[in-house]
Amino acid sequence: MEKKNQKVINRTGIDASPIDSKEMIEGSLKYQNAVSEGTEHAIAANRIRFIREADPVGSVPLPATLKGSAKAGLQLVQGHDPKLLIDKLGERLAFERTGVRLYDALLSKFEAGPTEQVAGVTAEKIKEMRNQELKHFISIAETMKSLGLDPTAMTPDADIAAVTAMGIQKVLVDARITFSESLEAILIAELVDNDCWRMLIKLSEEAGMKEATQKFRTALNEEDDHLATVRQWLDEISISQFSLRKKIA
Repeated sequence: MEKKNQKVINRTGIDASPIDSKEMIEGSLKYQNAVSEGTEHAIAANRIRFIREADPVGSVPLPATLKGSAKAGLQLVQGHDPKLLIDKLGERLAFERTGVRLYDALLSKFEAGPTEQVAGVTAEKIKEMRNQELKHFISIAETMKSLGLDPTAMTPDADIAAVTAMGIQKVLVDARITFSESLEAILIAELVDNDCWRMLIKLSEEAGMKEATQKFRTALNEEDDHLATVRQWLDEISISQFSLRKKIA
């Protein structure tokens, strides 16, 4: 699904302007022996120093209720530190919330394009995946509440997940980026989401959370379908576009 106007000239390569590029090369040669006070080694040294001096991103919030505190204490007694589980629950909560927004943006890209179907993509399927992301978000929030946790508290991994997803969100909301290009960004999100759900399932199993683990397995099955669907759409769109351009050439 590409935009109708494809006549925009790409001017990003140096060969597009041989006269200007010649002047630029001559200018750079003129100053090639100039000495700069800064070097890549100095930058690396400062980066290492900042890393060593920096505080952590945040801290894992403790359960806000007596019920939650008791469950956390029980895990400690049984040899499990609950902080990692709490952190990963917060991470999934943040990422699933982002997933809803990503599919909302993807739906807008689909509806803004040509009316004909592209490689079997339908608005109904995009909405289905979007609603499943919302369901996963609600499931995680309910699990956190059952443990006495505050779903609104930002855990360190939740913070990192939100920052990581910012680039993907920028791609999805950029009006210049096509539907198929946006699908590639969705694929990145789904690959991360899939592996993170598997990790959460392992942690919840280790903690003896049978009911939550079952919910998480259901979510993973749906995420597996999301990943397979996005891959299929990308494959079919890419092949169809390649074949069309080959015929035109």
